[in-house]
Amino acid sequence: MNIDAIRNGIVIDHIKAGMGMRLYDLLHLDKLDVSVAIIKNVSSRKMGKKDIIKIDADIPVDLDIVAYVDPDATINIIKDGNVEKRTLHLPERLVGAIRCKNPRCITTTEQELEHVFKLTDRQNKVYRCIYCETKAENLK
Repeated sequence: MNIDAIRNGIVIDHIKAGMGMRLYDLLHLDKLDVSVAIIKNVSSRKMGKKDIIKIDADIPVDLDIVAYVDPDATINIIKDGNVEKRTLHLPERLVGAIRCKNPRCITTTEQELEHVFKLTDRQNKVYRCIYCETKAENLK
């Protein structure tokens, strides 16, 4: 398989195998009018298997969402062929990335309210809704 190099854009690398499509959906990459490559189950000495997302455009990407899905992923921002590598950390708050599943949460009836989750247990990657304290579903 041959995926061309990009001169300006973003490469999300070292995504846990199988999580690339979830990240694609949460970042709404389907709405972009640029080339996006999702490479699944790539062989990796470090991880065994991994996913990679390449975006052939210099666009803003919500790194909090990337860190939520896989905090061990790496971000390569490419400008004029030069690469800037970034590491990720679990965000303290997630705004609008995931939805509260509690049918009694105020976000269900007050639909203009943004879904906001706070990190309550860093070690176990637990996020809770700030309105009702419902635990967010873990990504698998």
